[in-house]
Amino acid sequence: MKIQELAEKTGFTAYTIRFYEKEGLFDSRHVRREDNNYRNYSDEAIERLRLIKKFQSMGCSLVELKDVLQDVNESKRTNEQMIEWIQHKISEVEQKKDEYDQILGTLNWMLTYRTALMNDPQKADAMLAAFKHSNAGH
Repeated sequence: MKIQELAEKTGFTAYTIRFYEKEGLFDSRHVRREDNNYRNYSDEAIERLRLIKKFQSMGCSLVELKDVLQDVNESKRTNEQMIEWIQHKISEVEQKKDEYDQILGTLNWMLTYRTALMNDPQKADAMLAAFKHSNAGH
């Protein structure tokens, strides 16, 4: 398939796909050059891009991504090294989750407070006073 079709099927732009190819995230299983020098992508390229998207959603950098994908292809790391990397990623994701939970808590408080300002100003005043009191020592 041509790059535009691959882009449509995966949600990546053609520019991003070319960049990933240039960075070595694809090999001959994923893309081949035709006689006219056009790229021809295989169905395996779709799976590779889905895998890339999953790793990106975990917060993997391009360097980590290349390293992990190379390992998937060539098994250069020991199982223990992969376990250590996975544990590290789990820890990073849990930390981000905690940060997002705090942000969600703040946003929910703000929403409740702003709604109370419109509907129950006394409740809003009480919420603000409690908020100031809870943050007085910080």
